[in-house]
Amino acid sequence: MNNIGQTFGGDWTEQKLDCVRKYLQAYTTIMNRQQFEFAYIDAFAGTGYREVMLDEDSNEALFPELDTQEVVNFRQGSARNALEVQPPFKKYIFIEQDKNNFSELEKLRDEFLPKDEFSKDSIECILTEANEYLTDVCNKNWERHRALVFLDPFGMQVEWETIKLIADTKAIDLWLLFPIGTVNRLLKRDAEIREAIREKLYKFFGEEDWYEIFYKLAHENSLFGEEERWEKVGNIFTEIEQYFIKRLQGIFAGVATNPLSLRNSKNVPLYLLCFAAGNPRGAQTAVRIAQHILDPS
Repeated sequence: MNNIGQTFGGDWTEQKLDCVRKYLQAYTTIMNRQQFEFAYIDAFAGTGYREVMLDEDSNEALFPELDTQEVVNFRQGSARNALEVQPPFKKYIFIEQDKNNFSELEKLRDEFLPKDEFSKDSIECILTEANEYLTDVCNKNWERHRALVFLDPFGMQVEWETIKLIADTKAIDLWLLFPIGTVNRLLKRDAEIREAIREKLYKFFGEEDWYEIFYKLAHENSLFGEEERWEKVGNIFTEIEQYFIKRLQGIFAGVATNPLSLRNSKNVPLYLLCFAAGNPRGAQTAVRIAQHILDPS
């Protein structure tokens, strides 16, 4: 079996990539009328491809751990989608920490560089950790530069401090895959959260107020009279979504208030696809475009 792709299953992956692809098209169309140098930064670029496991009889996508007879269908990942956008970005930066994935990204770069619309240094692949790279690049002078950053981690690798640095540039639009399913699993129903998990959630949210939002103080009668205990709120997915959107609104010039809920086959939320605009002058237009794209109706 060819191993150049990353394996994903389910329609939600295609939904995510389709939304971002549509915005990239609108973004480059607008930015090509401006005088800025503008870049696409994919901080978890992977290989540029993704594998969808297909049942030989039904030709429907399957999760690889569930199927026994399968063929592989290679579909475009976020990096290739970005490279095919017309008009193109002035610069493409693909960040990847895994050496095998990075090698495939270099092959993807070499495939596109001979094309007329790309100069020799317009596609850059960097082998590093995403938070470290973004911390460095966000601290540069952004007066004459703009960028669109796509953060598509497998879990909670993106720290809040990194998101804040992106917002502070006032020059970057952000698409972020928020792992709402992972966050929900870490929020134990009995409110007993280990110190290591608390610290992880603190770095992820950038504050400790999340506990009072996701848990409520309940009263119950026992043999020893009325007792108090903390318990997880009932509408937890809604609470997590609203909380995170408010956190983004506190640092970005504009935020789409209708993030796309990406769900598994059992209709359980896995991720939220979120959008935020950094530049105050263009935020209203950027958010309007993003909200239209995110609207599933």
